[in-house]
Amino acid sequence: MKKDIINFIEKNKIIAICRGIYGEKLVQLVEALYNGGVKLVEVTFDQGDENCIEKTSEAIKELTSKFNGKVKFGAGTVITTEQVYAAKNSGAEYILAPNSDVEIIKLANELDLVTIPGAMTSTEILSAHKAGADFVKLFPAGTLGLKYVRDILGPINNVKFIAAAGVTPENLGDFLNLGFVGAGISNYITNKDMVNSGDFDTLTNHAKEIMKIAKE
Repeated sequence: MKKDIINFIEKNKIIAICRGIYGEKLVQLVEALYNGGVKLVEVTFDQGDENCIEKTSEAIKELTSKFNGKVKFGAGTVITTEQVYAAKNSGAEYILAPNSDVEIIKLANELDLVTIPGAMTSTEILSAHKAGADFVKLFPAGTLGLKYVRDILGPINNVKFIAAAGVTPENLGDFLNLGFVGAGISNYITNKDMVNSGDFDTLTNHAKEIMKIAKE
């Protein structure tokens, strides 16, 4: 099962990052993204919200029920063991984090969750890989830039990388052409103002644009 999710991520490439969006608005957003070809969605734990475990768990449960396997859901910003268990119990099939925590990676692997920890330096990247990370999320990829990426990929060519933070239509193709297996994208396809105003057609079109680049 875990291998299937890994293959699904590698095939579909783009993970839409949904932060602070819940209920019917989130369902409508995921529907819009799916209509645009996006089949991977991350629902984050908002660490500033004391009810984040309950909110994110309920959101993932509702989404997995409504989309019935058409979209694969993951939990994002997973930084505690409690959140790992909550992700698993809610039906998430993969977890993402802004950091690399060996304890979190190992627990998630024990629970058969695909792991995508965040890392910036070569030490963090290789530590995550050694701990059993399935992918490593280079974070913040847009800020680090393509020159940094090229320098990292020279010696570290045995890790499956996903780019996140600052990935846009302008640089997505560059990351993929350098060998990244995918990218996490937030504002361009999950813009909260557009969600709140009901402008889902624009988000669908943005998703189509991103997926076209991903397939080229």
